[in-house]
Amino acid sequence: MDTATTGDLEIPADIAATLVDPVAYADDRIHDSYRWLRANNPLGIARPEKFDPFWVVTKHAHIQAISRQNDLFHNADRPTTLTNQALEERVRKITGGPNLVRSLVQMDAPDHPKYRALTQGWFMPANLGKFEGRVREIARSTVRRMLDRGGACDFVEDVALGYPLHVIMEILGVPEADEPRMLKLTQELFGPQDPDTARVRDALSAEQVSVMLQAIIADFSAYFRKITEDRRQNPRDDLATVIANAKIGGDYMPEHDQTSYYMIVATAGHDTTSSSTAGAIWALARDPAEFAKVKANPELIPGLVDESIRWMTPVKHFMRSATADTELGGRKIAKGDWLMLCYASGNRDEEVFEEPDRFRSDRKPNRHVAFGYGAHLCLGQYLAKLEMRILFEELLPHLKSLSLDGEVKMTQAYFVNGPKKLPIRFEVN
Repeated sequence: MDTATTGDLEIPADIAATLVDPVAYADDRIHDSYRWLRANNPLGIARPEKFDPFWVVTKHAHIQAISRQNDLFHNADRPTTLTNQALEERVRKITGGPNLVRSLVQMDAPDHPKYRALTQGWFMPANLGKFEGRVREIARSTVRRMLDRGGACDFVEDVALGYPLHVIMEILGVPEADEPRMLKLTQELFGPQDPDTARVRDALSAEQVSVMLQAIIADFSAYFRKITEDRRQNPRDDLATVIANAKIGGDYMPEHDQTSYYMIVATAGHDTTSSSTAGAIWALARDPAEFAKVKANPELIPGLVDESIRWMTPVKHFMRSATADTELGGRKIAKGDWLMLCYASGNRDEEVFEEPDRFRSDRKPNRHVAFGYGAHLCLGQYLAKLEMRILFEELLPHLKSLSLDGEVKMTQAYFVNGPKKLPIRFEVN
């Protein structure tokens, strides 16, 4: 990165270190760093040890500007998530490219729009309407189990993990008996740095990490290979049938692309929704006035959903790389430069959000970037909002009071994270 020639571009070493510290994402240190960066160096260069240097994009407007210019800022040329030098080198030896998987997230045009079009119709509101009744049944069953727990539960374990998992697995076509396996694989994939979810809990070398991630991907591949064989012989009205039988240029998807497609639906399709759902209950449990406001005004529930997605922002970043020399925010970005889009920072940008650190269910407008922006806008955003809205419509009328009942714990991960322990107490009407 030849652009870093003047001192004012450089992000202080302690903040650069925070950006790559998984533990910092489990407490408020990452938001302290984001706040400092927005005020003092909203588009600077971080040089943490063991990582290639990268631009840190913390302002809402800059995130949108990069996200709408897909020819200028690519997903696939460099790692799409923050990766240290040793792991990137190892991955390139294995795959010939910078990423272990090749899902929609790791694609650029012309492949990205072709692959996205295969399932986009499934995730549009017009199609999701046919699932609403079944989603409500699942929500009611989930709420009943929670209310039967006698006034206390761990909301993550008892509600937030299982509910969206069950919904997306039904839509995908995965049997209920296999849901625990999908949950475990998802947590291992997204939480390799967290001692509670990592497949291996000891400090690992890049080679060991890549072997571990390959093993997780191989487990997904073996599982979905059987699903593909079945759906080609016995098609059903589910998303697995669409993926198994989808053709690109007249041929079935390559198996690696197909596994990656299943993986993004089977993992991102529930994990991020779990985090945002838990985030809403966390916010309401610690703010009785906000809880009372939403309970008295059920029409605020869609706003509660959007605010919890903004406030939690489960996907903390994606990376992009410049395909040509360009300029952004008065900075000269060189071809090949790597950029970290800090969505959780953009979603607390003081220029866009009044009282950005406050949780406000009546926040309007709420132009958050938690689902990304532009061509890579999250395919599952409408499903996530539908699931959350229905759950809160079914749950909140039953609750007389809601409060925290112990320490809330977040996962330790700098890519995707959210609450992993959320003990609450509640009274039932």
